[in-house]
Amino acid sequence: MITDTPQARQAGRRSADRSSSAVTDVELTWIEKRIEHWLRFGREAGERIIDRRRRIVSFAPGSVFAFVRWQSNDYGTVLSRIDIMRAVEAGEAYQTLPFVRPGGDILLRVQGWPKVARVLQAIDAVDAIGIDPADVPPEYWRHIHNRMAARLEPRCYTPTRHAAFLRRRRVGL
Repeated sequence: MITDTPQARQAGRRSADRSSSAVTDVELTWIEKRIEHWLRFGREAGERIIDRRRRIVSFAPGSVFAFVRWQSNDYGTVLSRIDIMRAVEAGEAYQTLPFVRPGGDILLRVQGWPKVARVLQAIDAVDAIGIDPADVPPEYWRHIHNRMAARLEPRCYTPTRHAAFLRRRRVGL
């Protein structure tokens, strides 16, 4: 027996909204010297400005982006974190993260300024060879995460590796 109650209709609307909304939203905040949430890289599919300090940026499924969070109080830095994520398709499994709705596939997650700085240097190194970090395969960001977790130096991303990735993607591997 199916009941048509206001609660059932509302639940149905929520699930329909979730499935029809295939974008991943990231809320960015900038309060000078207090809270700074920003993107290091990623191709935005849309943007909504909430007020002068907050905006919501949307990413299409499959997009890779880096989300940096920094926060301080009167005594200094209390949070430094970078997360590199892949926006997921509707219905695909995902991990949740504050300020990211609904969530995403977390490829790299580090906390603490020394580690965040190392990841930013790795991103800068990819930029320096003329490759957009959003075009780098997700496996490379997982590689950096795992090597840092094991306290090892990650391998550099090279144009040769990128060409091999593009060939694999073209043949469907």
